[in-house]
Parts: sequence; structure tokens; C-alpha cells
Amino acid sequence: MMDFLGDHPALDLLNTVVQVNGEAVERWQSGADVAQWLAQAGYLPGGAAAAAAAAAAGLPHLLEQARALRELLRRLVAARKAGLALDGTDLATLNAALAYGRRHMALAAGQDGALALRPVYAADTAQQVLAPLAESAAELLAGDFALVKHCENPECSMWFMDRTKSHRRRWCSMAICGNRHKVASFRQRRASPPT
Repeated sequence: MMDFLGDHPALDLLNTVVQVNGEAVERWQSGADVAQWLAQAGYLPGGAAAAAAAAAAGLPHLLEQARALRELLRRLVAARKAGLALDGTDLATLNAALAYGRRHMALAAGQDGALALRPVYAADTAQQVLAPLAESAAELLAGDFALVKHCENPECSMWFMDRTKSHRRRWCSMAICGNRHKVASFRQRRASPPT
């Protein structure tokens, strides 16, 4: 099971590499891992297991394509966050990924009977399966980047979209990094002699 702590699909994509004991850990070891993540994120129809099995069998190079898109986005996000001009070659590569998007709109009734218009993407190739993520990445890069933040835990590699009302979110997860910070601060205060 993958954690979706980024509050934005493109940031969740970046968060598929995590830090564990100071080492980068790749969560995608196979095309099936990528397909399962895509299904959990809502990018593949059907159950996660069925989607992962079908995608792993029918989409060669899904792992390589997904990792390449993620690392492209990592470079673009880091440059944008640092206030640097985005590399033209990287933008051209992202635009090429966007060009694989083949979609049409479909009208669907929800459980409550309300109608909703939803995009349906072609999924015949790895590039087509990843095109919605490329769209999400482009929307992130073109949007209000002040809300894109990196977890303040120096040992954490997670990114997130700060959607809090005050825009003061500091941690990828209060239960993980925020709690670690609180415990460390408490221990430091307890160890400090009173003045």
C-alpha cells in the first residue's frame, strides 16, 4: 500500500522514492508496482490487483517510463521551487509526454444519481497510461507554486501541497514527521538545564 500524502497527484508521484534511515528507497520495483500505484491513485480503472496484473502484462516499459517521468518532474519542481528558469529540454520532454494523452469525455451517474462528466484516457501504451500524470505535473508547474512545499524534516524527501487555511503546514504528515519533531523537541527541552 502506498501513502498518498502529497495532496496532489504529481507530488505523490515524486513521493514514490522515500528516505528510510538516510537512504533513498525506490517503491517501484516492477511494472506491476507502478500499475498498482496508478490504480490506487485512480488512474487505472478496475481494482488495483486486476489493473496491476493487466498493466504489467500488457504495458512493456511501464516501470522505465514512470521512473523517467518522475525524475523529469523532480528536476522541474526543484528548479521551480528554487526560482530558476525551467530547462527547455525538460519542458520539451514533458510536452512530449503530454502529447500521448488521448482522451474523451464520458457522462457517468454516481451512486446518488448525480451526473458527472469525467475524462476517459486511452491506455494502450505505457506513455498513454502515464499521460494523465504528465497533465497533473504540467498543471502543478503552471499553478500557484507557493503552496508546494518540501517536508521540513531534514531526513524526509516528501513533497506536499499545503492546502491548509493558514498555509503553514510544515510536515508531510503530522503523524510521521511532525510527531518525530515534537518528540525530539520535547527530549531536547527535558535534557536542557533550567536557566
